[in-house]
Amino acid sequence: ATWEHFEELVERAYGRLPEHFTSRIDNVRIVVEDYPSAEMAGRGKFSRDGLLGLYQGVPLPQRNTWYGSSPTVPDTITLFQKNIERICDGDEEVERQVAITLFHEIGHYFGMNEAEVRAALRDFI
Repeated sequence: ATWEHFEELVERAYGRLPEHFTSRIDNVRIVVEDYPSAEMAGRGKFSRDGLLGLYQGVPLPQRNTWYGSSPTVPDTITLFQKNIERICDGDEEVERQVAITLFHEIGHYFGMNEAEVRAALRDFI
């Protein structure tokens, strides 16, 4: 898919998120890149071609009174287009995986661990 089409899938996935989530998301940017850098992949237990998304920032539960008291760089959720497309068969599957990956990374923003994210995903999908 083109970069523009993929970004449209990300926007649609975000639009499907429950309002009680999106209303609490603050100072987060969502970006699309082809592949993660070696440094990004090295943070987790994934190879460069196995990482579908990455959350970088200060999870919401860890933000306290100091957060935002000086200019604060937005948290970033990055979705890796080529890795997502590689594991999917067709547009429908890509769209579904984009939604799953975005939801997963937003779960980390809310301070959820892997098990909690997976449990929440069962309710979302």
